[in-house]
This record gives sequence, C-alpha cells and structure tokens, in this order.
Amino acid sequence: MIFCRHIPDEPLAQHVDWFWFFEDLYPPHRREHVLPDGTFELIIDLREEPRRLFDRENRQRDQVFRRGWMSGAHSQYIVIDALPGSSMIGVHFKPGGAVAFLDAPADAFRDQVVELEAIWGSAASGLRERLLAARGAQMKFWVMEQFLLSRLTERLSAPAQQRRIFWARDLFLRNADTLRIGAVVDQLGISHKHFIDQFRRHVGLTPKLFCRIQRFQQVLVQVAARRTVEWADVAYSCGYFDQAHFVHDFQRFSGLNPSTYVHDRPEYPNFVPINPAR
Repeated sequence: MIFCRHIPDEPLAQHVDWFWFFEDLYPPHRREHVLPDGTFELIIDLREEPRRLFDRENRQRDQVFRRGWMSGAHSQYIVIDALPGSSMIGVHFKPGGAVAFLDAPADAFRDQVVELEAIWGSAASGLRERLLAARGAQMKFWVMEQFLLSRLTERLSAPAQQRRIFWARDLFLRNADTLRIGAVVDQLGISHKHFIDQFRRHVGLTPKLFCRIQRFQQVLVQVAARRTVEWADVAYSCGYFDQAHFVHDFQRFSGLNPSTYVHDRPEYPNFVPINPAR
C-alpha cells in the first residue's frame, strides 16, 4: 500500500490542513465508523466500484456514492464500507475552510455527504479525469492544488468577517474544554446571535457543538497516548465534570462505549474498524 500526505502553501494553507492519497489499501474489516472532528472532507475515488454510507439505525439501508463526494461537518459518527483494493485522494479542510470553495454556506452540508457533480457539475468529472491521468502522488497533489486555487473565492463574506470566525475557531481548538462562548463574543464585540449564525455558516456547526466535538477529540488524543486508560482522569482533564455526560458524548460521537473503543485501539483514532455483527 502507498500512503502520502501533502501540506499546501498559502493561500490554500489558510483553508486546508493537508491533502492525502492512498493506493491499493486492503483493510481487514468490511465497515468502519468515521468519527466527527468538525471539518469537511473532499474525497475522489480512483476506482470504479461504488461506495456505501450506511444508516446508523438500520445497517441494511445505505446510500451509494460514486467517483467523488464532499463530506460536511458531522454531528455524529458515520458508518462507511471498507473495500479491498481501494485507491483515493482527498482534502482534509480546516474547520471553516471548505466554504471558500463552495456556492453555499457550510451548514447546508451539515450531516451530509454530497456527490461532487451535484456541487461542481462537469468540473468535478474533469478533476477526476486529470487525477486519474496524473502519474504518482505528487503530480496528483499538484492537480488537486490547481483545481482548488481555481475555485478559491471570498463570496461568502468579507475578509474581516472570515478573520473573526477563524480567530474564534482557533481559540476553540486550543481551549474547547474551558473556553466560554460568551467570553469570545465579548472580545469580538458582536451579538451572541450574530456570532452563532456566522460561525454556523462558515463551519457548519454551532459553536457549542463544535466545542463538544473538539473536547471529544481531546479524549481520543489522550487515549492514544496512554497505555492504561483511567476514564475518570481522562474525563476530568478534558473538561467533563460529570461521568454520565462524558459517556453520553463518547457514545454519540463514536457509536461505541469508551471501554469498547479502548479495547479495539484503532490505528487511526477517527477511523474505527467495525465487525458488521456489532
């Protein structure tokens, strides 16, 4: 298997954390939970076999996706298939970063996975054709960069407004366990309602939900770093003052109870292999 990442330069670096590419992946499982992290993901499938997104409540129901899609900011985990021989390239956006490439606010994509042709029309097909023709990971990354640069706009809002939202976002990313949203609003000097509306339009989630997800992500970081996990200690250090609240959030965002998650110890914390019988 080949796996590569690429971090773009400015101006894309304002919006994108990294590009990724893998080829000839043969996972030992058939499905996996993808856990929310407050971001958008652009994915181009370099194989022809359709991919499936399963209903959380009824795994016999699914949606089928082909060629390429955009996964918006999710408020819960999603369940996807894991096919042998997979090859894909994608873009992991920073929270709030994807909206500069879209013709709609981010909250229009909340809890949605949308095929790229429905977003960009024939331009999505052209992008995939160029990616298929490009030789090697670095050339594919270059093709993706050029496409995003051609789509980069500031149509959603004035630069000053975007800077305010990104400033608040960065504060939340660093201090999701302790920062009060009211304190951020006071520093920005705007109304609470206006801030929530603008944050949702840029990021796709309300500030409160975004912070809950970032706090959950801090839990995953701590679990990955510890050989032995004391859940009460992890919960307290990540800002949970009630064990029931901690367990509720963990199950909502992962679809698993904490002990099952730590028993499985997934290689990639946000991608949890699932036995279909579970």
